[in-house]
Amino acid sequence: MKSKDLQNSIREEFAKKLSEAIQSGEPDQVAQAMADMTENIQTEILERAKDVASIEQLDAQAMAARGLRQLTSSEKKYYEAVINAMKSDNPKQALSSLEVTMPTTIIEDVFDSLRVNHPLLAAIDFNNTTYMTEWILNKNGKQKAVWGEITKEIEEELSGDFEKLDIIMHILTAFMPIAKSMLDLGPTWLDSYVRAVLQDALYVGLEEGIVCGTGINMPIGMMKDLNAARTNEEEYPDKEAIKVTAFTPEIYGNLISKMAISRNGRPRSVGEVIMLVNPVDYFQRVMPATTIQRPDGTYANDVFPYPTTAIQCEEVPKGKAVFGIAKQYFMGIGTGKDGTIEYDDSYKFLQRERVYAAFLYGTGKPKDNNSFLVLDISELKPAAYTVITKSGEEAGTSRHAVSEPVEVEVEKNVWTEEELSNMTVAQIEGLAAYMKYTIEGSNKSEKIASFLAVQAAGGK
Repeated sequence: MKSKDLQNSIREEFAKKLSEAIQSGEPDQVAQAMADMTENIQTEILERAKDVASIEQLDAQAMAARGLRQLTSSEKKYYEAVINAMKSDNPKQALSSLEVTMPTTIIEDVFDSLRVNHPLLAAIDFNNTTYMTEWILNKNGKQKAVWGEITKEIEEELSGDFEKLDIIMHILTAFMPIAKSMLDLGPTWLDSYVRAVLQDALYVGLEEGIVCGTGINMPIGMMKDLNAARTNEEEYPDKEAIKVTAFTPEIYGNLISKMAISRNGRPRSVGEVIMLVNPVDYFQRVMPATTIQRPDGTYANDVFPYPTTAIQCEEVPKGKAVFGIAKQYFMGIGTGKDGTIEYDDSYKFLQRERVYAAFLYGTGKPKDNNSFLVLDISELKPAAYTVITKSGEEAGTSRHAVSEPVEVEVEKNVWTEEELSNMTVAQIEGLAAYMKYTIEGSNKSEKIASFLAVQAAGGK
């Protein structure tokens, strides 16, 4: 049996291929990628089932360790009915006439797992809506109490602060090829399979919708301009990207100030923000721009001027970043009024197994247009901190170092090991730059030794 780490790595690879297929826009590629992903999950579960075949009874802890959970009576009843229908000669008819529907506890467990394993879904306003049709928004995020006689003018003012939106629920479909051997394992194992498929398929589809959804048969993404002129049949266009070359407090503060304005133009407080970036951009641009070296030679990552959670996201285009208030994005997913698993014979490439489809209904959109910005980080530079001498002269710059004054007399031209030891790494590097010394070393002691060697050689 494969290790859990190896299994997770393989599943991530299949999820990546599914994401690429979705981006291609080719239905057959999406279906094939989905089938490949679900077949891998099914193989995993069958292997786990063989692993515990000799164990007559599993306690709750042992079950959880194998990706299983104790079913409620309604869940067990539901899966038993589904299995009997799938084993029938006419599964399509049998499933359509089921008198039981998918219990909400199943999708709730999927939600919990998604939040734990995926930081983006944990950060946003992610809800199990069952079958929500209306959504009431406070346009300002904060409502002032009104004192005095209730007049028509006040009523109009209050009503103008709230907006009722009809939620158009879009369908998310997950295809599940199911072999007879899977059905023979029983309800508990089928539950593990269904939840795993929904988790993996949902995350890929949800991430695409949340980040760059067009609003046509899918959510409206964070990158989209809600105020752009368009017809109901047109996709929402992307917001104009703001070019950012550095994450200085001034630049960062100015960006956040754009989000500190509610939908009605009133000020609002902004707490922690998120920054979504493509994984390649994170390591090539964002990490160098937000990494500092501590005095002890170790590094601190994701150091922003304001509380920020950086999230790697494959759906963000290279050279771009999505910057915003996470809780200002609403995403609702539910099973609908009659959550079901249906037989599907649309794709004939899976001849060995019957293919089923699970339908979920959902929608999502930013709560207002100011909550998210699109940044152009294609020219984002690594962090460079200026070190200033006591006399006020610029001693030089140091990358990945903390900005601190060099508390030494610049008129000196000879430095002792003790004097250098009392300085930070940033100060040593800044002094070396000021003295026009080229020093080497990966930690403080090596930099001091290099500094003294160059000094002894007359600065050469």
